[in-house]
Amino acid sequence: MKKIFLSVALLSALFFKAQDTKRPDNWFNLDPTNDKVNGVSTERSYQELLKDKKSTTVIVGVIDSGVDFNHEDLKEVMWTNPGEIAGNGIDDDKNGYIDDIHGWNFIGGKDGKNVDDENLEVTRLIRKLKPKYDGKSLADFSTKEDKKEYAFYQELLKEFTTTKDKFEGGYNQLKFLKEGLTKLNTTIKEQQKVDKVTGENLKKFDATDKQDKQMKLIAGTMLAKDGATLDEALENINEGYDTYRSYVECGLNLAFDPRNIVGDDYNNPNDRFYGNADCNGPNSFHGTHVSGIIAASRKNGVGMDGVAADVKIMAIRCVPSGDERDKDIANGIRYAVDNGAKILNMSFGKKYSWDKKVVDDAVKYAESKGVLLMHAAGNDHTNIDEVVHYPCKKYESGKEATNFMDVGALSWKPNEKIVATFSNYGKKTVDIFAPGVDIYSTTPKNEYKDASGTSMATPVTCGVAAVLKSYYPSLTPQQIKKILIKSSLKTYKKAKVLKPGSKDELVKFNSLGKNGGIVNLYEAIKLAEKFTKSKM
Repeated sequence: MKKIFLSVALLSALFFKAQDTKRPDNWFNLDPTNDKVNGVSTERSYQELLKDKKSTTVIVGVIDSGVDFNHEDLKEVMWTNPGEIAGNGIDDDKNGYIDDIHGWNFIGGKDGKNVDDENLEVTRLIRKLKPKYDGKSLADFSTKEDKKEYAFYQELLKEFTTTKDKFEGGYNQLKFLKEGLTKLNTTIKEQQKVDKVTGENLKKFDATDKQDKQMKLIAGTMLAKDGATLDEALENINEGYDTYRSYVECGLNLAFDPRNIVGDDYNNPNDRFYGNADCNGPNSFHGTHVSGIIAASRKNGVGMDGVAADVKIMAIRCVPSGDERDKDIANGIRYAVDNGAKILNMSFGKKYSWDKKVVDDAVKYAESKGVLLMHAAGNDHTNIDEVVHYPCKKYESGKEATNFMDVGALSWKPNEKIVATFSNYGKKTVDIFAPGVDIYSTTPKNEYKDASGTSMATPVTCGVAAVLKSYYPSLTPQQIKKILIKSSLKTYKKAKVLKPGSKDELVKFNSLGKNGGIVNLYEAIKLAEKFTKSKM
């Protein structure tokens, strides 16, 4: 029972915050000085610095789960392939991809089917190595390479077991809550003849049996916020349940492998022309949310405003519910570069890499073509100087990509609570921090919702970079990176903040990243203006 109540407390903390802790509206676009919140000064920048300047359109590639390109706040900002005729089944522009109108889907088949749930990389690697190493000991191998791979296999097994135990436990807890609270919700609605169960309805309910009493107590915790309903609680529980189910049934299932849907030669890293034109896919929540942060239509009177006003979003679907595959990411990068994207948003990552070289080669290709890559640092409150979060800017050779930035996440809360509790960090690895908690943005079917993660901080930074590229098109990726870092606000640089993942451990903010800086569009524009005039 203790584990169940811990889960309820966690869900309550995540989804049912008291009204006095609600994030300010549009907070990531607000100004630290004028609005007293840790935004990136988007609105102030357009009002004061950009109102008389001309911009050029920048294509931003969103490598993600897909994008709802018909969304009311995105349809006007979607990239449309000028060389392709929609729906004619012909590769009109001869780029190797048929009917790629708004982008491409590398995790779908030619028959129109799509991969949704996928393995974790640890599962795929164990399945690959198991025939050679299962049941063997180190003494069974003689070469240095085999001994090293055997040790790696043992590491994978340990990681797999730990992760599986965690997700199976969470799955069972959420299943318990889902079933019990669904029954409670239905019973109260029927008894009291109401459409929604609120805290008041819950108080009136006379629980008689043991399960109803237990569920009433749990629901009471979750409906502490005025106006909260049991339907809302169940919506969030169901989302969590679906996520954990995906991990248990697919992500960590050695018998599950959906790659046959794609139908490519998976062992050939040079096989590039596979997939289909469905760059929305079966579950585009994540990519749609990311795209809205970057470029949702500004001042159109609906929804919300993205950071960048003159951007076209190119949708590259490579990220399933599970770990992305290196081959798909590499091909997604190459597709975006070849079709005109100048900045790529990469809000994904994993602990292991199947083929780091194929991704490294794609990053180098983007580097050679002047394309900037923005990558989420990850959400495991882990030091990624010590535990690699793939893909990473460091090549196998030890050199670093000059066109690659890792982004950590910030909360709207001030002082010691400014760093997101979940954010990965790293003095040598994380380049900059940006808003990433309770970010309101577009979701499929013309809806909007808050979401949190370095996945949200990265498109905020990507949007800022896109504004710089739009108004100062001669800037190279290296120059934009330099400007973003140098102009970042150092307000908290030496301040003590809560270390991500800890309850009360305070550390200096500048120990969590390279520069102790927070991305800021207003200051970046001022520096870009000086930069282009003086060629700093």
